[in-house]
Amino acid sequence: MPRPVGANVSVADPTLFEHTRDQLRALCAENGFTDDTRPVELLRHLLGPAGGRPLSAGPAWPTDVADDATPVEFSVALDDSGDRAVRILGETVGQPPGAAENVAAARRFLDRTSATLGIPTGRFDALADLFLPEEPQGKFAFWYSLIFRPDGAAKLKVYFNPAVRGPERAPELVAEAFGRLGLHDAYDTATQNAMVRGDADTFSFFAVDLDDDPLSRVKLYISHDAATSDDAERAAKAVVGVEPERIREFCEVLGTDTGPFTGRPLVSSYSFVEAAPDGPANYSLYLPVRSYVHDDAVARERVRTFLERHGADASTLDAALRAVSRRPLADGVGLLAHVSLRLGRYGTGTTVYLSSEAYDVPAPGTAL
Repeated sequence: MPRPVGANVSVADPTLFEHTRDQLRALCAENGFTDDTRPVELLRHLLGPAGGRPLSAGPAWPTDVADDATPVEFSVALDDSGDRAVRILGETVGQPPGAAENVAAARRFLDRTSATLGIPTGRFDALADLFLPEEPQGKFAFWYSLIFRPDGAAKLKVYFNPAVRGPERAPELVAEAFGRLGLHDAYDTATQNAMVRGDADTFSFFAVDLDDDPLSRVKLYISHDAATSDDAERAAKAVVGVEPERIREFCEVLGTDTGPFTGRPLVSSYSFVEAAPDGPANYSLYLPVRSYVHDDAVARERVRTFLERHGADASTLDAALRAVSRRPLADGVGLLAHVSLRLGRYGTGTTVYLSSEAYDVPAPGTAL
C-alpha cells in the first residue's frame, strides 16, 4: 500500500528525518508542548545518517522497532493523574549498517546526548560489557527511548537484548545485570511469578532509566506466547496493590477475549526503583492490539472504550492518531501497534504506541 501522509508531511519524497520530524512536531503540539526544538534535535541525532535517506530508498537496516523496519516508534503515555508524555523508541543505524556498526553509532549518540543534557551514564557503564559483545546476536543489541514531557527535561532510557549472547544465556545475563545494579532479589521475583510456563515465557528486554531520581527504573520485560489474562494476572500479583480485575478487563476490551492470545504475545514488565526496595514498584501489561483487529478503526474503538471506562480523555487518542497519519483508519492495520496498562505504587495509566508507517501500511486483515 502507498506510504501514508502524516501530519504536515509533504507529498514529495521526504527523508526519514523529515517524515518523522513532522509527526513528532504534531504529537508535541497536540500534547501541550510550548517548544519542540529539543525533541526534534534529539530525533535528528538518534536517526543519524539514516535520517537523511529518502523514504523511496527503503529502510537502511531491517530494524525490529516497527513492522515496516522504520527505526522509530512513537508513544503517548496517558497517566491516570492527567499528565502526559511523548516518547520515541528508536534504533540508531550505523553507516554502513550492521550489528556492530549500529552499536558503535548508538554509543556515539549516548556520548553526545549525555554530555549535552547532563545525563548520568553509570547504569549503562555498569552493564555495557555484559550486553554489548563484539559480535552481538539476535535482532538488536540496544535501543533508546527518549521521553519528553511538556516543559520538562528530556529523559533517556536504554533497552538491552537479553539474548545478545544467544537465547540460552539470557537468564544468566538478566540475573547478572540485576546483581550489578544491587537488585539481588529481582531475578527470583520475576521468574517465580512470570516465567512459569517453560519455553512459552521468555526474556524480551532489560531496560534502565539513565537518571539519578529515586524513581529511576530498572525494567525487565517478559514475553508470554499463547498466554491468557490469567497468566498476566498471576504475574501482576508480584506487585503490591495491583487490581487483577483491571488486567482482565484490559484483555477483554482490547482483545475481546481473555485468551489464549496466539498472535503476537502479551508482554509483562516489572519496574524496580530505589524508593521501593521490597519488590517491584509497578507492573505493566502490553497487548499488541494490531494482531487482534481487522483494521485501525476497530483498534481505535477498543482503545477509546477502555480509556473512557477509566475516566481518561479519549480525545487524546484521536489527537495522537491525527498527528501521526491522515489516512483513513479503516484502510490499514498497525498504526495503533500496541497498548500498555501500567499499575502499581508509582504511577498508573495507559500508553498507546503508534507506528510511523514511513515505509509501509499493512492492508486491513493482515496478520501482524
